[in-house]
Amino acid sequence: MHPHDAQVSVVVIGYDDARHVTDAVRSALAQGGVVREVIAVDDCSTDGSPELLDALAAEDPRVKVLRRTVNSGGCGTPRNEGIDAARAPYVMFLDSDDVLPPGAVEALLMAAVAHETPVAAGLCVRRELPSGRETPWQPELYTRPALISHPGRRPRLAYDTLCVNKLYRTDFLREHGIRFPEGRFPYEDFVFGARVLAAGPAIALIPETVYVWHVRRAARRLSISLDRADIGNWTARMEATRQAHRILLDAGEKRLARAARTTFLDRGLRMYARELPLHDEEYRGQWWRLTRAYLSDFDAADLAQASVPGRVVAQVVLASERSRDLHRLRELAARPARLTPPYPSAADGTPVWSADLPQVRLGHLLHRPVRHLPVAVDAELRPGARTTLLRLRLHELYGRLENARPSRVDVEFVPREGAARPGVRRTTALLRRDGTSGGWTAETPVALGTLGAGTWDVRLTLRFDDGTSRDTTAHALTGPGILRRRVLPSVRHGVLLVQPYATHSGALALRLAPGVHGVSSVLTRRLHRLLHRA
Repeated sequence: MHPHDAQVSVVVIGYDDARHVTDAVRSALAQGGVVREVIAVDDCSTDGSPELLDALAAEDPRVKVLRRTVNSGGCGTPRNEGIDAARAPYVMFLDSDDVLPPGAVEALLMAAVAHETPVAAGLCVRRELPSGRETPWQPELYTRPALISHPGRRPRLAYDTLCVNKLYRTDFLREHGIRFPEGRFPYEDFVFGARVLAAGPAIALIPETVYVWHVRRAARRLSISLDRADIGNWTARMEATRQAHRILLDAGEKRLARAARTTFLDRGLRMYARELPLHDEEYRGQWWRLTRAYLSDFDAADLAQASVPGRVVAQVVLASERSRDLHRLRELAARPARLTPPYPSAADGTPVWSADLPQVRLGHLLHRPVRHLPVAVDAELRPGARTTLLRLRLHELYGRLENARPSRVDVEFVPREGAARPGVRRTTALLRRDGTSGGWTAETPVALGTLGAGTWDVRLTLRFDDGTSRDTTAHALTGPGILRRRVLPSVRHGVLLVQPYATHSGALALRLAPGVHGVSSVLTRRLHRLLHRA
């Protein structure tokens, strides 16, 4: 028998998720002998989930089913019941719509045992479905194995707010009374994670992928974190961050407390600012007032620790009593950040956000390396029967680009969800000085027929004569007819439906549907949506 056999309880929580819960439980059972039990906590489901869990328990005695008789409204209460029921020395958590990759539990357990740490953590990947595209979560923490003797020595640990990519010693959680907030409490991970860090455990970090977080944006019922249509989601995020900050401060962990605020600015504030133009005026007004009140408690050091985009978005909100400059804030909050014109300066020559808000100073733009500057490139895709052109315009930024001497731009079309052909399509165009605008322009033909069906992001790499470069995306120009859907003749496909569009962050992307069948399918779905709305 392996010395690490039967050492871990995996707590799987779910509510009305019959479509996925079996895969989640089986992924935990497939971890092998290291798993003593899989505690499946059903939060009063009505869709047949309990019966599926009972069938799994009949197949494998390691499955223990806990049925709640009243729905808790959140994730914290069922996880707490899992902690209470756990009989193994270690425990970890799994949501019903996610999976554990092979070997994940053993890799975490080996690290925890080898270093005698109460906590071990590994890499989580976000997998977009149905495309399968994966994005690592906080990869900077998990580049190589590491032993952190105390969380305060690595404040960036506060950036990883997930609880599911970690293994915890069960008696450590119980001895310190570390639990999740009860009931409906979105972003319960923030508070739980702060309580873990506040207890000051040594933590073993491993570079292996230990959790696959499935992101289903087209699901009929969005997960709590994805359902951001209501202002309540934003207030919940601020409250969770507020509690996490207070927990760490009360524990004397000032650096970790500041890091909790930093991750709010860098992640939460930027993400919601990108989505503001999508909401109605009532939502935007509420969001601005609530955010302004919350940020008023941040001090200069809190803001200084954040990334430039997060810091500037916060400064603009604090400087104005009403919502303003939403589309420009959206561009700045993008990843990578884009600062669109105008580019005014104060009387002393210091760059400022706008003539109306000169107190939001952008002096850092005069000193940051070119590769980190929030450069702005406008883009327009002009599909034509014979040739499709991509036109780009690079804006000057307080003289910084002139000094670096822009020479060319590498353009990549990167497949996203639904793309039929994997891989990247590349082209290069020369940048030429535009005497009228004071910037630079470039133009390159695009062979749309070679891309294939699906959604394609446009990514740019600006090259400068001084040897530097800047990776960015292009701001999609809007206006009458610019982002219009077109059906084009195609030698390869017969016909090709082309739809340029602006993403939530304002970047240019395009959808392609080749062939008569592809075009008719898209138009049929469009007609169905229009009839449904009517």
